[in-house]
Amino acid sequence: MIQHLGLQLPAYERGYHVITPQILQRLGDIPQNGLLHVYIQHTSAALCINESADPDVLTDFESFFNYIVPENMQFLTHTIEGPDDMPAHIKAAMLGSSISLPIIDHQLALGTWQGIYLCEFRNHARPRSLILTIYA
Repeated sequence: MIQHLGLQLPAYERGYHVITPQILQRLGDIPQNGLLHVYIQHTSAALCINESADPDVLTDFESFFNYIVPENMQFLTHTIEGPDDMPAHIKAAMLGSSISLPIIDHQLALGTWQGIYLCEFRNHARPRSLILTIYA
């Protein structure tokens, strides 16, 4: 069985945000076993799984990615939406638009400290749309 669910996230400020609770709420009853695939329908934000216990990790991710892909690089030509636009696309391409997680015993098989991140790269972001696909 395959089930698709949409999840509309509100506009978040630029940075990294743990969205595991919103995903779990949208899923409701999780099947006993299967696979969850989460896909973001945007090119200037990404998804990843990482530590969600210490908020410093979220801050450090933002600092690191801004260091390796800064704004206002003079050689970029896609700047119609502002100086954060093309760097946002590059960062999103680096991290990716989807993640997959095993479902075991009615739970997402996340590690003890793991959480699902929305990686928001725009200074003035809009709401973000996710597709949650359950393979059971």
